[in-house]
Amino acid sequence: MVRCLEMGAEEEEDDEYAKLVRRMNPPRVVIDNDSCDNATVIRVDRVKKHGILLEAVQVLVDLNLVITKAYISSDGNWFMHVFNVTDQDGSKLQNKEVIDHIQKCLESEDCLASPAATWPTYGAASAEDQSTCIELTGTDRPGLLSEVCAVLASLSCNIVKAEVWTHERRAAAVFQITDEITGLAIRDAGRLSRVQDLLRTVMHGDGRASSTCAGGVPVGAARAERRLHKLMLDDGAAGGEDDRCGRARPKVVVMDCTERQYTVVILRCRDRPKLLFDTLCALSDLHYVVFHGTVDAERGSKEDAYQEYYVRHVDGRPVRSDAERLRLVRCLEAAVERRASDGLELEVRTEDRVGVLSEITRVFRENSLSIIRAAIATRDGTAEDTFYVSDAYGNPVDGGTMDAVGEQLGDAVLRVKKRGGGSGHDAKTVAEGGAVSVLGSLLKGSFQGLRLIRSYS
Repeated sequence: MVRCLEMGAEEEEDDEYAKLVRRMNPPRVVIDNDSCDNATVIRVDRVKKHGILLEAVQVLVDLNLVITKAYISSDGNWFMHVFNVTDQDGSKLQNKEVIDHIQKCLESEDCLASPAATWPTYGAASAEDQSTCIELTGTDRPGLLSEVCAVLASLSCNIVKAEVWTHERRAAAVFQITDEITGLAIRDAGRLSRVQDLLRTVMHGDGRASSTCAGGVPVGAARAERRLHKLMLDDGAAGGEDDRCGRARPKVVVMDCTERQYTVVILRCRDRPKLLFDTLCALSDLHYVVFHGTVDAERGSKEDAYQEYYVRHVDGRPVRSDAERLRLVRCLEAAVERRASDGLELEVRTEDRVGVLSEITRVFRENSLSIIRAAIATRDGTAEDTFYVSDAYGNPVDGGTMDAVGEQLGDAVLRVKKRGGGSGHDAKTVAEGGAVSVLGSLLKGSFQGLRLIRSYS
């Protein structure tokens, strides 16, 4: 015990020293609308610390900005990141409030808090708690979300926000709930325990079900997604057998750069929103540090994204075994695929009330719709929910089924938006888009002059 206390004191001193170094070398953030014709350029120079790249990208993702290009360099004790960004319409950033917010966040140690630290651990509580966070993992099956929502409704829990992902027959979800009467977090330990036990029973399918409840303040969607990546990785849903009827995986190549003691990771796939965020989550969760990188999503075609990273494990070593290479490839493939799920995108808007999500998902279940992914939100008394659905066998949903769903939802406004979740392309286009398989065409980044030896795909 004494030794642990002494180590804790040393770590605290190291942390204080790091803070002192950062105070003496304040970050420099330049937001430039003149140097690039079609994007706003954001340059970030600051003292390096673990996880800073993902934190900076998360600031941009939280604002729903599109990162079209990025250049990363962080050898030594300093890093420089350059991001070319646009808004959702492909225009440069003109809103002064948005620009000022980016500047403040990227220059502040407080705003660039670790994403993991923004999520409470079990038992955490504060006087300002506004919601209870619930994390779930387990085996996916038709009607699972409906069962979870029904349990929460029966316990007088109101779902104010949720993100649900499925991949490789596994499911993960992050819910924010409040008490029906108080509208605040559920603080009673006995009630929390009952919620947790019932949800674990619902999720149980193969002995790997998990549920956690904790008090905490509401967090942004990107931070919920950050947790979902981690939950699915911990749950074992990191990519396995390809059972998707011949549809190609993203192309991921892992190579050794022996001369510089890096591992080179190259990824090419169809571009989509938040792709950079998702791949960085995978690298971070696997405990890799990005030292150099190039990201390009506008090389002549908006449908083709290229990412190249020079990484080492946090222990300073490159990838050391074929098994580690294979796991890295599979985890990156899974990180890309989780958000780019095929399916019919449905948007449902209705008056918010306790149990409304249970009713919506029950209608889906009764019409044999399987929910692939979902994003649940409430704003100003209105529930605004987005679902990606297929039939129970993973096939496209027919028009007759959607007519029946629309009738049964009653006053709710149902909007069919598009096929192909996340990619912006219909299912046929996604299926036909083959990944590039020639290694030579992958080496497009600015660091290709480094000698690369041994390749694995």
